[in-house]
Order: sequence, then structure tokens, then C-alpha cells
Amino acid sequence: MKRTIDVTELALRDAHQSLLATRMALEDMIPACADIDRAGYWSVECWGGATFDACIRFLNEDPWERLRTFRRLLPNSRLQMLLRGQNLLGYRHYQDMVVDRFVEKAAENGMDVFRVFDALNDIRNLQRAIAAVRRTGKHAQGTICYTVSPLHTVEGFVDMAERLVELGCDSICLKDMAALLKPQPAYDIVSGIKERCGAGVRVHVHTHATTGVTLVSLMKAIEAGADCVDTAISSLSLGPGHNPTESLVEMLEGTGFEARLDKDCLRRVRDHFASVRPRYAEFMSNIHGVDTDIFDSQIPGGMISNMESQLKQQNAAHRLKEVLIEVPRVREDAGFPPLVTPSSQIVGTQAVFNVMMGRYKAMSGEFADLMLGYYGRAPGARDPEVVALAERQGGKQPIDCRPADLLQPEWQTLRENALALPGSDGSDEDVLTHAMFPQVAPKFFASRAEGPKNLGKPPAPAVTANATTASASAPAAAPLRSTVSYDVTLNGRSHRVSVTPAE
Repeated sequence: MKRTIDVTELALRDAHQSLLATRMALEDMIPACADIDRAGYWSVECWGGATFDACIRFLNEDPWERLRTFRRLLPNSRLQMLLRGQNLLGYRHYQDMVVDRFVEKAAENGMDVFRVFDALNDIRNLQRAIAAVRRTGKHAQGTICYTVSPLHTVEGFVDMAERLVELGCDSICLKDMAALLKPQPAYDIVSGIKERCGAGVRVHVHTHATTGVTLVSLMKAIEAGADCVDTAISSLSLGPGHNPTESLVEMLEGTGFEARLDKDCLRRVRDHFASVRPRYAEFMSNIHGVDTDIFDSQIPGGMISNMESQLKQQNAAHRLKEVLIEVPRVREDAGFPPLVTPSSQIVGTQAVFNVMMGRYKAMSGEFADLMLGYYGRAPGARDPEVVALAERQGGKQPIDCRPADLLQPEWQTLRENALALPGSDGSDEDVLTHAMFPQVAPKFFASRAEGPKNLGKPPAPAVTANATTASASAPAAAPLRSTVSYDVTLNGRSHRVSVTPAE
């Protein structure tokens, strides 16, 4: 008997975050929801990550309403989100009561599966969020951020999985955000988790496609006992995105495994997003196909397109390669943290500063906090000279405790601040939105009544033509006219067209 491999579909969140800088409008996702709901996925990732930020910063869209909409349109699906542990969906740590309230409201608005991770793999930063998910009765998925460094080993990742199981996680996710997971480590880590924690522990594997090796890695993870893998529908896949859902389905044929997905539904989902994607060409990543340089830079897929966008805004897009070379140097200085939000943005931004202005001539406040321990414990020792620079810049001392232990209760203050803003509706959801993005939320609240914006644009037809002239006889009553035949390429497809001029 074949073993069924569960699949999580990423088209509604990470796929367009990785390929299109998270700019896809909800209205361009809604038409695919019915087929996604019927396709047979284990879960549908649709919220969290950078979508919350993008909704209010660029799309004038309430992210909570997006979640409620998906809940209505996907009644048969487990909805899944990516939650940054003590950071929630923002870029700082929040006091425990705020973490509790966010998880409660997300569950209340329709979330089922919470994939909880910490950018430094610091278990202390995961405990509160996991406990909050368990109290709601929803699925708590503890996450291991996969990375490669002199400090990271198979044994270390298996140890972390064991600790997550001890916290009561319903499943474990091996999250490879930068396509660094090669086939043999994938097999070794998944089999190690199954051996250490028991065959009954669910293991999910998430990886990107950037380096070109990870579809094989998914196969090896499946052979090692993985229960579920993440993929994206083919029209929103590859590049800095993910492996195609349909390719996974076909790959498993003839093996002892199968993904029981409805191929007709997949085709319709594919065709829908194939028609939508060209509208977002302005935001599309310049990385196409395979880029094995990522094994050196380790920039995750979701960060590449945003970094390109940042450099373009500074008229420095041509310096991307320099930044990618600088990123691993900054990462080593910071103690080899995995590169995932927010550490990827923090390290990536500092790398941009170093390239544009000289090494550590300017330091972001977030990078200073990372160096001083205010995001948690890094895997390795930090460069003492850079730590000293961070101390001088911020006037703070290094810490070694759980960062949230230093925070005072803040819910009441956050509530008062949000309620004072024009356009705030007084809900806990609005309080949480403002808490996570205090610089962006006021403008969003003030303009929310105007409705969402769609940044997609109709693509200009890419037409090339080779014309040949042929004579044709018209009916006797009509004058003789010339018929012109064209070989036309339209949006990548070749067509033969014959045209007779009008009278």
C-alpha cells in the first residue's frame, strides 16, 4: 500500500511573497479559492509572514478581513499562518499578554495551524506562542529554521525538535527559507527526528527552489518519513519561490508514495495564477531559474525580491551582487543566526549599509539590538568589536536573558494609543495592527474606508511579427486584396495569423 504524503499549498502567501514582493491583491486570489479548497491539501498557507505588513503598507487592505475572507471561501481547508514567535508579525519582541491576545484573535478569526518559529532558533522565544496556540485548541507547529554554518549540525536540529515536542507541539516543521537544504541533510534530519521523537511525530518540510536541488531534497525527506511537504502551484513557483505542486504529484508516481490531490483542480488553479502573475511584473524578482550562489549568501527567497526593491529605490540595483557577498560576512559577525524574518531583514539591511557607506560606518538600531542579545541568543559568539560599536551607538548593555522578560505589561497602553487614532474601530484587531506597525497603521486606519488597492497592471503584449505576403482571390464582386500572414508571439506563445486589410 502506498503512503499518502500530505501537501501544504503556498500560493496564497509565501509564493507571491517570494516572487512578487507580497504585492498580490486579495481580489486576484479569490477566484482560485474554490478549487484550492477542493484540491485535497492538508493545509493552505494564507496569512502571516510579510502579508500583514504588505496589506496595510501597500494595499490599503485590512489583514484581519483577508483572514476572515479566506475562512469563508475555504470552508473545508485548514488555514495556516507563519508566526514569528515572540515577534508575532512585527519586528520587535512583544510582552507575553500581547502574544496571547494575538493568537486568540487569529484563532477566533479563522486560523487553524500556527507555524511558530524564531529567527535565532531560540526556544525561549517560542514557548509563549506555542502555549497560547495550545490553549486555543488549534494546531501548534514548532519550527526549526534550517541553515548552514560551522555551528549547525544534524544532531543540533534533532535536539531542537525533541525540545519542541516536549513543549507539546502537534507537529514539527523543518523550514528551509533559503533553499539550502540538500538531499542528504534532508534525509538525515527527518530520519533523526523520527528516530529520536517517535514515528508518530508529524514532520513537515518547507523549502524554496532557488538553488535547484530541493525537489530532490523533498523526495529524500519523504523517504525518511516526512508526513507533509510545502509546494506552490506551478504558475507561482520556482526562482526564489518554491517547488511546483504538480511536479511533486508527478514525481511520486511509481514510488511507494502518493499525493492525493485533484489534478483538475490543480490545473484550474495553475491557469488562474498564470493569468494573474504578469500583472505584477513590476514587482517580480530578477532571479529566474537557478542561483547556486545562494549557498554562499543564504538570503531566503522571501527576502530577495524585497532587497532588490530596496536597492532600486536607492538607484543601486547594480550593487546587489556586492550586497550578497557582504551578507555572510555580517552574519558571521552576528554569531551565525539563521536568515529568516526578522534576522534576514536586519542582516540584509546592515549589509546594504556596509556596501553603500563602508563597513559599520552606520548601524541600524535593529542590528545593534541583534548584536546585544535583544532578539535572543545567537547560535555562536558575536564579533566583540561589532558588539562594542553596538553598545556605543545604542547606549545599551548586552543581555543574556529571554528578551521578553525585560518588557513591562503593555496591552493597556497599546490599546489607548490605537483608540486615539482617526479611523481606528476600537477592536482588539486594530490594537494589534497598530502594535505591530505603529508607523504604518495610522495612515492605514485613516484611509481604510477608501477600500483596497490593486497594484497589478495589465501587461503590455509582447508582440513580435514576421510578415509574408500572399495573394488571395476574393469573391468576384469584390476587389482583389492582399492577405498578410504573421507569425505572432504573444506572452510567450506563438500563433500564425492571416490578416486581410479592411475596405
